[in-house]
Amino acid sequence: MKQVLLDLQSGSIQVENVPVPTVTRGVVVENAYSLISAGTESSLINLAQQSLVGKAKARPDDVKKVLQKVGTDGPLSAYQQAMSRLAKPESLGYSCAGTVVTTGADDFEVGDRVACAGAGYAVHAEYVSVPKNLCVRIPEGVSFREAAFTTVGSIAMHGVRNAEVTVGENVAVIGLGLIGLLCVQILKAAGCRVIGIDIDREKLSLAASLGADVVSNYDGLTERMRALSPFGADAVVITAATRSSAPIEAAGHLVRDKGRVVVVGNVGMNVPRDIFYEKEAEVVVSRSYGPGRYDRNYEERGIDYPIYVRWTERRNMEAFLELVRQKRIDLDRLITHTFPLDDAPEAYNLINTGKERFIGVLLQYSPNGSSVSGTVTRLPGPEGRRRKVPVGARTLGCIGAGVHAQSALYPHLPGLPVNLGGVATATGLSAQTVAKKYGFSYCTTDYQKILEDPGIDAVMIATRNDLHAPMAIDALRAGKDVFVEKPLATDIDGLRGLVAAQNESGQRLMVGFNRRYSPLSRKMKEFFGNRATPVVLHYRVNAGQIPPEHWVHDDEQGGGMLISECCHFIDFMQYITGARPVQVYARAIEPTGTLRKYDNFQATLTFDDGSVGTVTYTTLGDRSYPKETVEVFCDNAVGRITDFRDLELRRDGKVSRERRWLTQEKGFAEELLAFVKGEEPDFAGNVATTLATFAAWESIDTGTPQKIDLGLVGL
Repeated sequence: MKQVLLDLQSGSIQVENVPVPTVTRGVVVENAYSLISAGTESSLINLAQQSLVGKAKARPDDVKKVLQKVGTDGPLSAYQQAMSRLAKPESLGYSCAGTVVTTGADDFEVGDRVACAGAGYAVHAEYVSVPKNLCVRIPEGVSFREAAFTTVGSIAMHGVRNAEVTVGENVAVIGLGLIGLLCVQILKAAGCRVIGIDIDREKLSLAASLGADVVSNYDGLTERMRALSPFGADAVVITAATRSSAPIEAAGHLVRDKGRVVVVGNVGMNVPRDIFYEKEAEVVVSRSYGPGRYDRNYEERGIDYPIYVRWTERRNMEAFLELVRQKRIDLDRLITHTFPLDDAPEAYNLINTGKERFIGVLLQYSPNGSSVSGTVTRLPGPEGRRRKVPVGARTLGCIGAGVHAQSALYPHLPGLPVNLGGVATATGLSAQTVAKKYGFSYCTTDYQKILEDPGIDAVMIATRNDLHAPMAIDALRAGKDVFVEKPLATDIDGLRGLVAAQNESGQRLMVGFNRRYSPLSRKMKEFFGNRATPVVLHYRVNAGQIPPEHWVHDDEQGGGMLISECCHFIDFMQYITGARPVQVYARAIEPTGTLRKYDNFQATLTFDDGSVGTVTYTTLGDRSYPKETVEVFCDNAVGRITDFRDLELRRDGKVSRERRWLTQEKGFAEELLAFVKGEEPDFAGNVATTLATFAAWESIDTGTPQKIDLGLVGL
C-alpha cells in the first residue's frame, strides 16, 4: 500500500510503498479520505527542515537527553542513537474516514463506514489499523469527505466543552482557522452568541456566513464585544496558532468577571496577571479531543470509561458526526482543496508556502487501494542483496523494530556473516524503513510470514516484552533457532511454555543478555578465573525515571522495571561466578507519587557456590552520575566496570585500567555474532535468571526470601 512519510533529516514529503497493517485490538480500515492538519503537521515539517542546530534549538529537552547519553554512553554512541532516530521517517496524519476491511473488535463489522482518529493510527495511508476506541461509525447521510474532519472536529468540541457554556451565553473565538470555524458552528448549535476574531478579512466573512453573530479584527474589538454583551464574554476560546501572547492578552480584556478562557491553539502563554487577577478569570488549556487521550488502557486496549466520564474522545467524535448529520455543521464550505494521495507532496507544498488560500485540505484515496497490497512488500532492485556473505551462511529473519532494536541491535547486522531475509513489525512504516536501511529482502506486518519462510533458519525477536515468550515458542515450533531479547518471559506460564517448546524442538534459544559478551566483562571474568573463594558482587543501577506512561510500566506489555531490567544484572552475576542463583531476598520502596513499587529495590542473591550478589536499582539518582557500576570482590582482589566504558582491576596493590572514550562496549555485536555462528547458549542459566526475577517480585510482595527452583518449569 501507499503511505505519506516525512523524512526527518531533510523535511521532504514522500509517498512510499509499505506493507498493509494487520489488525490488533481494533479494525483495519481502507481509507477514502484523510484530512491534513495544517497546524500540527506543518510544525513537524518545519522542524524537520531545519539544520541540526535548528532542531537542537527547537528541542532543548532532547538535547539535554543526548548530552546525558554522552556522559554515560560516550559521544559516538550518543551521536549514533540520535542520528538513528532522525533516520526513521515519520508518519503524518491523525484524522481519516473509510471502510472496515478487517475487524478484531465486536463493535465493528467488515463493511462498516467509520471515522478514525489518533496520531500513529489514522495516518495518511491507503490502509490504517486503528484501536476500537479511536474509531466510530459514520451516520447515514454523512459522506466520507465530511467524516474525515471528525478528529479535528472533536478537538473543537472538547474545547467548547471546556468553556462550560450554556444556552444564550456570549462566547468569543479568537483565531478563525479550521478549528476556530468549527468552534463557531458548534457554539451556535449549542445556542450561544458568538463573536469571531481574526486578522484575515476572508476568514471573518466566512465566519459570519457560518453563523457568527459578530466578527471583528483587533481594531475596535472592545467596542464590538460590548455591543454583543455589555458584561464581556462569558467565555473566550483561543484557537489561534502563534508564538505571540497577544491572543491571551486580548482574551483577558474580553472575558467578563469570573469568566473562562480556554486555550485550544498553540499560542504564547504570558498571561497578564493584573488583568486576570482583577477579573478573577480562569484559564484552561484544552487537551486534544477528550478524556482517554494519552491513556494506554483507553486508546490501545479499548477499555472504555464509565458513563459519568460523559464526553470521552470517542463520544466527542460521535457527537461531532451527529451535528454534521443534522446539518448543524457545514463542512463543504471549509474544504478548499482535495489532492490524490500521489500528489501529497504538492498538498504540503501548498500549505507550507501559502501560495493559495486554504482551510480544509483533503487527501483522496483510490477505491480498492493501489496495486501494492498484502502484508508483505519486497524491496525493488538489488538493494537488499548488496552485502557479501560467506557461501552457506545462515538466513536471519527479524521481528520487531523499536528504539532498542534500531539503536543497539540492527546497526550490527551489516557486519554479521548472515543473509538478511525478512523483517516484521506491527506497522508498515517501521518495517519498510528497517528493511531498506539494513538490506532485508522483504518486509511484512505479519510475523508469521517470517516463521513460514523456509529460507529463514534463524529468527531474532525484539518486540515488546509480553510478546517475547509466545513469539519465541512459535519460532521454535517452526524449526527456527531463536535469539529473543530480554526478558525471556514476563510470567511463569510463559516461561514453562518456552522450556517445553525448546525441549521438544531441540532448537537453540539465546536471550539478549548482552553484558556477558562485553570485552570488558570477559576480561573481568578472566581476572577472577582461578579464584579460591566465593565472590561478593554489587551491581548498582542509577536508572533515572522512565515516564509513567511508557509501555515498560504496563503490567501486561512490560512487566515493570524489575522484570524488564533486573534480569540483565542477575545474568551478569551468573556469568562472573559461573554459578546458579538459588535464593533471593528483595525489598522495595513503597510507591508514593510518581514512584512505582518495583522501580526502586535491592535484591540480594545467593549462588550455589556460596557467592552472594546485590542488585541496587533506583530511579532516584542524578542522571549525570554513572548509570551502571558493578563491583566484584574476591581473593583479595577487586574488579569494577563503570557504564561498560571503564574497567578497573586491582590485586596486591597493582591497578590495571582500561577506558573507552568514544563509546560503550556492552556486548551487542559480540552476542549477535555468537548467535549467528551457532554458539551454544546457557539456556538453563537464562531460565534461572528469569526465575530469579520472578522470585524477587514475590519476595518484595511477601517480605520473605524465595528459593529458585528450575524444577518449577521442568528443567
